[in-house]
Amino acid sequence: MPASPRSPHLNDANAATPSSPELSPQSSPQQTPPHSPESRFVFRVAMVATMGALAFGYDTGVISGALPFMSQPRSAGGLGLNAFTEGLVTSALVFGAAFGSLAAGHFSDKYGRRTTLMGLALLFTVGVLGTALAPSVSIMTVMRFILGLAVGGASATVPVFIAEMAGPSRRARLVSQNELMIVSGQLFAYVLNAILAHLAHSPHIWRYMLAIAIVPSTLLFIGLFFVPASPRWLASKGREQEAHEVMTRIRSSEQQIQKEMQEMKQQNAIERDQAGWAEVWATPWIRKLLVIGIGLGFVIQFTGVNAFMYFTPIILRSTGMGTNAAITATIGNGVIAVIATFIGIWLIGRAGRKTMLIVGLVAVVIMQILLGAVMAWMPQSMLRSYVALAAIMTFLLFMQMLISPVYWLLMSELFPLRLRGVLVGAAVAFQWIFNALVAFAFPIALQALGSYTFFVFAALNVCSLVFVCTMLPETRGKSLEQLERHLQKHLSQTELQS
Repeated sequence: MPASPRSPHLNDANAATPSSPELSPQSSPQQTPPHSPESRFVFRVAMVATMGALAFGYDTGVISGALPFMSQPRSAGGLGLNAFTEGLVTSALVFGAAFGSLAAGHFSDKYGRRTTLMGLALLFTVGVLGTALAPSVSIMTVMRFILGLAVGGASATVPVFIAEMAGPSRRARLVSQNELMIVSGQLFAYVLNAILAHLAHSPHIWRYMLAIAIVPSTLLFIGLFFVPASPRWLASKGREQEAHEVMTRIRSSEQQIQKEMQEMKQQNAIERDQAGWAEVWATPWIRKLLVIGIGLGFVIQFTGVNAFMYFTPIILRSTGMGTNAAITATIGNGVIAVIATFIGIWLIGRAGRKTMLIVGLVAVVIMQILLGAVMAWMPQSMLRSYVALAAIMTFLLFMQMLISPVYWLLMSELFPLRLRGVLVGAAVAFQWIFNALVAFAFPIALQALGSYTFFVFAALNVCSLVFVCTMLPETRGKSLEQLERHLQKHLSQTELQS
């Protein structure tokens, strides 16, 4: 996701409150000028890393256009999918992503973010070729699972890599670039699906849709040869000289470099012998952070966002719209998602993470209730189709503007450095499990419950709203090291009060 133009008020928006002495203006490091060579280099690093997010977006978006053709009989070039196998093929990628994100956390901490991403790029290629050539439902399911390993690994590794390369004032914007690339990949998939559905007449057109995903994975693999390793990961492994060399490429101020290096050394000195799952279970505030991370995965997925991303053509066909028209209409989802993410990147530097989530969830609840009402009580007609599409697009506007960017940013911020890869991997793994449950159950629920499916989503989102209001701490305006100390203090106090 290309970063949006830097606002002159960005530093103010990300500054800490004056009441916090450790974050006072006197103690804040000089920030890297937005147009300096160092700033441009960090932007290029983010662009390379987010090729993984582009592949992630394309692979999750392309299935919406491929499914109607894969559901055709084998004699017509499809795989003969029914409601159950549609859910199985769709969710196989997402279940794979759960395992991929968990494993990537371990490899990311052990071998580094950059090396892990190179391995994931190769896994993307294997998965893409396997799905494009799959001759049966069983092989397609296995290949989608393998592709999911890469998608999940990228979802856990890319935000952490970018966050560790960016300075405090630019972290929100650059990490949100990851979300922009995801929705851009989905939009790219929707547009290509529509073009191929209208212009190509091959019975195997869905295979071409799936094969195109090899492009971003190839760009990711090649681009990683031109970016450095994370300085925070290098420092955590005792390779401080290499970390300093990387810092000189991504920060313009020696004062800033020295301050961040000193913070890394102090954290590593405290944490070097403490990392591991044993520490998670033994440390109440870290356990609570993990619970919050897992809860946020429930929040983002049980909005139902991926039910719309995967199954909008099926939803629209149920309102009376034709297959090609439904696939074309899905482009609107992608356009809205990209526009909303740009707005979200602008907002995320100016509003609190918690506030954005609360407003977004209120809007999501309203749109789910509206969509359920439209599906339940409006007679089948083109008006019904257009109102349903408008409700879906409005839902996606608030979802991609206020909820999705905040989720991925929080995944890069919440967890302590020594456990970041492992805990991000675990939290994102649960997010993918929730995603898989929605992807598998939605076509079955839609067939069994019809419009009441959307009322169920609305009720779940009310529960998510209560969770965010009561459990989530604010993370805005702090360096990663300062944020760790703040969360430890805040959650330890909460633990004592409870």
